[in-house]
Amino acid sequence: MGAEASGSGRGSGPALRELLREAETSLLECKVCFERFGHSQQRRPRNLPCGHVVCLACVAALAHPRTLALECPFCRRACRGCDTSDCLPVLHFLELLGPALRPASAVPCVVPSAPGTLTCQHAFGGWGTLVNPTGLALCPKTGRVVVVHDGKRRVKVFDSGGEYAHQFGEKGEAVQDIRYPLDVTVTNDCHVVVSDAGDRSIKVFDFFGNIKLVIGGQFSLPWGVDTTPQNEVVVTDAEAGSLHLLDVDFPEGILRRAERMYAHLCSPRGVAVSSQTGAIAILEHPRTLGATHTCSTRVKVFSSSMQIIGQVDSFGLSLFFPSKITASAVTFDHQGNVTVTDTSSQAVLCLGKPEEFPGLKPLITQGLSYPVALTYTKDNSLLVLDTAAHSVKVFKADCG
Repeated sequence: MGAEASGSGRGSGPALRELLREAETSLLECKVCFERFGHSQQRRPRNLPCGHVVCLACVAALAHPRTLALECPFCRRACRGCDTSDCLPVLHFLELLGPALRPASAVPCVVPSAPGTLTCQHAFGGWGTLVNPTGLALCPKTGRVVVVHDGKRRVKVFDSGGEYAHQFGEKGEAVQDIRYPLDVTVTNDCHVVVSDAGDRSIKVFDFFGNIKLVIGGQFSLPWGVDTTPQNEVVVTDAEAGSLHLLDVDFPEGILRRAERMYAHLCSPRGVAVSSQTGAIAILEHPRTLGATHTCSTRVKVFSSSMQIIGQVDSFGLSLFFPSKITASAVTFDHQGNVTVTDTSSQAVLCLGKPEEFPGLKPLITQGLSYPVALTYTKDNSLLVLDTAAHSVKVFKADCG
């Protein structure tokens, strides 16, 4: 009996440590940002009305800055940031474990992916540097990364390695200020173009942040922006259901021509232009009758002459993917394949070439919380903007 008791005691140490590690991973980490809960303001665990728990920093990141409306990142139930409350069981558990917890350490960007997918190499930005980021673009000449977000200065610029370089675009009510940025593109001559939902305009800056042009009065709700190979800018109008082309003399800050390229789109948001072919991919959000909010998305791809060459919607993709797909951003890779971010499964998916729709290949299946924008670099790395983590994540093919 004594020997058995002694042996049991010796075995209980490793088992207890394993139980503690499991508790830290499963119960004491926010599953959005993967930071450990704590008693500090930003890390406090908060109950959502649906029962899921996230930290206060992620509640603030997911909530709309004006209405405080948000969706649970796990079950999509709608609520408001002010509807959350402290999760007392988790706080009590933290007090109970106390010094037994390991010191908090940086969490790797992502665990290894399945064969054929991309692996996260590093991330940059983070809470405090980026606040509720919404748009991402790459400067074609310098390789610098431009992000629009909800900070005091709306445009943040990082060098190609992810180090902060500079910022501009004041938050305010003046004509040249940025009120509520939705998307950004960088032209071939390094001008930064921002869609501003706050005053329904398109704003053009040089790369140092000097305002060059404000294009207002032409849009109901400008949303997605991208640059064509001819250095023109395409803009989706989510409320008017249209696609527009802007021909701008960027150095002089003069709008030469503005034309509506296509109408009768269903709430178009994201847009991407292939630098190789000039093809244009548009992300639509069709409204569903009787639904309180739409979860359906559709990708339409047009040739440079605006002839439709491919389209696929959520239902069509569901035949090839085991879970619902809600596309939130779109881009082209260097081979002309269409790539989308999926907020429902926190993934990035390649849809193949437009002429061969529907095809589907998962590129990223782990390490993302709420991807809202993406772009490829010249070396074929994939930058993904994860708004819930307030960061840009850099994915590459695993050569190992």
